[in-house]
This record gives sequence, structure tokens and C-alpha cells, in this order.
Amino acid sequence: MKILPEIKEMHDELTEWRHRIHQHPETAFEEYRTSDFVAEKLESFGIEVHRGLGKTGVVGTLTQGSGNRAIGLRADMDALDLQELNEFDHRSQIDGKMHGCGHDGHTVMLLGAAKHLAQSKNFDGTVRFIFQPAEENVAGGRVMIADGLFDMFPVDSVYGMHNMPGHQVGTFAVCKGPIMASADFFEARIIGNGGHGAFPHLATDPVVIASEIVLAWQNIVSRNVDPLQSAVVTVAQINGGHTGNVIPADVVLKGTTRAFDPQVQDMIESRMRQIAVGIAEAHGAKAEFTYDRRYAPTINTPDETDEAIAAAIELVGDAGVNKEVTPVMGAEDFSWMLKERPGCYIMIANGSGEGSCHVHNPNYDFNDEILPLGANYWVRLTERILTQDAN
Repeated sequence: MKILPEIKEMHDELTEWRHRIHQHPETAFEEYRTSDFVAEKLESFGIEVHRGLGKTGVVGTLTQGSGNRAIGLRADMDALDLQELNEFDHRSQIDGKMHGCGHDGHTVMLLGAAKHLAQSKNFDGTVRFIFQPAEENVAGGRVMIADGLFDMFPVDSVYGMHNMPGHQVGTFAVCKGPIMASADFFEARIIGNGGHGAFPHLATDPVVIASEIVLAWQNIVSRNVDPLQSAVVTVAQINGGHTGNVIPADVVLKGTTRAFDPQVQDMIESRMRQIAVGIAEAHGAKAEFTYDRRYAPTINTPDETDEAIAAAIELVGDAGVNKEVTPVMGAEDFSWMLKERPGCYIMIANGSGEGSCHVHNPNYDFNDEILPLGANYWVRLTERILTQDAN
């Protein structure tokens, strides 16, 4: 790995920062201590800091030379509602919360890049360091955009990065086009007429109706989605009734859908509503259907992905970059930034050794070994895009 000596020398410092953040995890829109730490570090590097977008978001701006181009580099800061089971010294000190997805590492890699770029000034243009709250579950990236992120801090392109457990340290993975799916969440309330379980003919049973709806929704993927496309419809909750001999008045269905293509996303929402309302009405009941488009598909644009690939290759060589990684049905709210600006979301390997585990696991921990590599990736990407001849 071709890591700059100046960044290698920061390894212990980056590790200490990461451990400090890991010990004090904060969940969605409560990242006050973390954002204080980020803002203080950026200011100490001589970077202009703005706070408050997305409630706890932080944006640092660094301009060098006379270039008129600007790029955004984004890291997420929030933790999970998860009880950590690790026993190392830097384990979470907050009961029921932990950095189980590596956002502590993401934050520190971008801070390391910010420190180096502020010192080296080896670029021409403007870098926006975007530290985003609430990636998990509530799409803080969408909130930052709604608060005026790209109006206040214009960029020509925007880039994100996530760690990837189970893969060899010193490698990256990316692809053009969709790399992660949308994540929409739905709720359907089936309103019937309750009654005695022994006299179903005197009731309008929402349990039976809801069961038909659940099965019919499964036909959307098998019969409405192009077989060459991918989609998921998952009913994860069925709630209704309180005892075994009473037909309830209503049943609530909740779950999630996933797709890579926005048109497939549109179709799924339309068909789910149509099926729920239609089946309910056919049985003399009603259906109330709500659909929350929480996360858009994460779609990498071609030119920006080429830049990300080139920067990664310079660090780890061509063999170390998987340029056609298989997209996954998980979701990422960096997608909202990619809906506004061209850009690329890349994966950095977090290690595949003994004891490694996937994210959102109570035994997960970000691999400190990759902190300099991730920081150097951001630096190299910036230097490639914001060069003297890029005006």
C-alpha cells in the first residue's frame, strides 16, 4: 500500500481519536459530543466550520489556490442502539449504544484527510468535509439536504466511503450504477369488523384479509418486476388481536421494500397500495396504506466512479480494486446526496482475519489498521480531482 509518510505518522493519533469516539457512541441527531470533537479538530486545522445542518451535522470548508471547482467528502457520525459485547478498553461506555457499523472509523478517516490537506495544500479548489448525523434508520443525509447543504456549500461532485468486513485489508470495492438499494418502509392498517371467534359470519375478519394481502404482495416481485431486475417486498410485522376467541377490529402490517431502479420503486409502491385497498374492499373492509421513501437507491455515476477507482488503484494497485462488486440490497442515505450531485460511494475492506464479523453485530469493531489507508484515499481523490489544470 502506497500511503504517504505524513499520514502513516498520524496512525497513533487517528487510532486515539477513533477509540475516543467509539467509547462515547451517540445515535441519530444526538451526536453532540461527536460533532463538538469534529468541529474542534477541523478548527484546529485552520478549516472553516459550519454547524447545525441536520441538527448535529458539521461542514468544514477548505479552499486553496484559484480553482473554481468544489468537491464534497462525506462521513457519517452516528452509532446504533445496540449493546456492545466487546471487552477491550475502548468499548462503549454508554449502555445500549455502540459504534457497530464503523462510523467512528469513517469520521476519523475523513478527519485525518482534512488535517493532511490543510497542511499540504496540494490541490486547487474547494473541499467540503461533510460530517453527517443520523445515517441509521432516519436518513440524516436527506435532512441535511433539506436544510440547504448544497445551496450553502455548492459542490460539483460528492463522494462517500464505507468499511466492508470480511475482505482483505488493502483492497477496495466499487461499481458503476446502483451499488446499494432503496429502503422504503410501509404500513397497512386493515380495518374490518370485530366479533366472536365462534361466529365469523357476523364479523369482517381483518386477519384473513391481511393474510391474503401479504401473499398477494409477494406476487409483485415474481410477476410485476422484470426478471432481470431485483426487488424485495418483506412484511416484517403483523399485529392484531389480543386473545384466541375474539376476531379483532383491525390488523396492522409493517415492513420494507428494496429496489435498485427508481421506476421499480414507483411500481412497487403503486401495486402494494392497489392490492391492499382492492383486497380489503372485496371483503367489505378498508385499508389505510402509508409508504415512506426513507432511502433512495445509491447510484454511482460513471465519471466520478472512474476517479474513485483511479485514486484507489494508486494506493493499492489494480488487483486491489474490485471494479464490479455485486450490488447489495442494503441501503445507505448517501443516496440522497447522489440524487443531488454526481458522485461515487466506495467500499474499503475492514479485514477478514479470525474474529472479524459483519456490521450491526455486538462484537464488531472497526479495524484501526485501515485508518491511514482510508485517509490517504480521500487525500488522493481530492488531489486527482482538484488539480491545477481542472479549472
